[in-house]
Amino acid sequence: MNAHEYRVGILGATGAVGQTFIRLLDGHPWFTVTAVAASEQSAGRPYREAANWLSGASIPEHVASLEVQRTEPEALDCDFVFSALSSSVAGEIEQAFAAAGAPVVSNAKNYRLHDHVPLLIPEVNPDHLALIDAQSWDSEGFIVTNPNCSTTGLICGLHPLMDAFEVEAVQVTMLQALSGAGYPGVPSLDAVGNVIPYIGGEEEKLSTEPRKILGTLDGEDVAPADLTLSAQCTRVPVRNGHLACASVRFQDDVDAEAVADTLRRFEAPPATRSLPSRPNPFVQVLEAPDAPQPQRHVKAGDGMTVSVGRIQDCPVNDVKFVLLSHNTVRGAAGGALLNAELLASEGYLKRTRADAAATPAAT
Repeated sequence: MNAHEYRVGILGATGAVGQTFIRLLDGHPWFTVTAVAASEQSAGRPYREAANWLSGASIPEHVASLEVQRTEPEALDCDFVFSALSSSVAGEIEQAFAAAGAPVVSNAKNYRLHDHVPLLIPEVNPDHLALIDAQSWDSEGFIVTNPNCSTTGLICGLHPLMDAFEVEAVQVTMLQALSGAGYPGVPSLDAVGNVIPYIGGEEEKLSTEPRKILGTLDGEDVAPADLTLSAQCTRVPVRNGHLACASVRFQDDVDAEAVADTLRRFEAPPATRSLPSRPNPFVQVLEAPDAPQPQRHVKAGDGMTVSVGRIQDCPVNDVKFVLLSHNTVRGAAGGALLNAELLASEGYLKRTRADAAATPAAT
């Protein structure tokens, strides 16, 4: 489907999410990492020296030898960039790259609620890519974002239900992994043998982001979905995997069996079916009474499949279930990678200079 190889730059390459990008991109059929950028303290050093590598297997050799660049558009030789930057610096830097003509595929929160920036989950709202055409950064550059990690998992489970039924309200308690706090994360004396019932900003994101993602494209804008969602977010002593305990109220007469059947039958949109990182299935329904569990199920679909279990009738709302997603893969770097694959397949990414030079000019 896609014969072009794209050169990729990674902003914030030495951090935990940047490292996950590098791991997931190793051997990718469409994308090759050709530039890494980080803070002034890391710039000028080989990546192998600048990064405190946390991602398991060795650093891919072609990346290990790259010199870390300044986080400036003119410093990177690439066709588009993934942004793994902290939100404290991402806003200005991502805008600078877009204004310089670079497509930016961002994991940061800064532009998620911008009217004309897609907040994208390819299996849920691929049509929202059309918002790119309304962006104006004084160039052909643009920004696309993926949601907060807790939002992503929950919406992957809710979307098939909202496609099939009228969802009135959702109540959810999130049990969020330590890796969601980045590295070094939560102090050990707070994390071990403890639950912290507060994560700054998470509940607010869960109250706003789903309404945009599940909203309807209306010209150059998104009409937010009519959805009431109440969330409580806690930090639990689990390394990877956000667990959502959700209860859903429907306008229709819907029971647990109908929800399980809907999740099993859901098929992702045609635009996503040939993307290299797309999992199959998108959502898996687990029958065991003690599933899903982070240790057993978080790596399903290489971390891109969302697992749902304990689907039961609910005496307060209508149906309750437990949902598990990999917060640093599906909820961060893997989700952004899938976004970039959709951009490539839909023609939004520029070709490499080598490809452009090999193609005769139109007459």
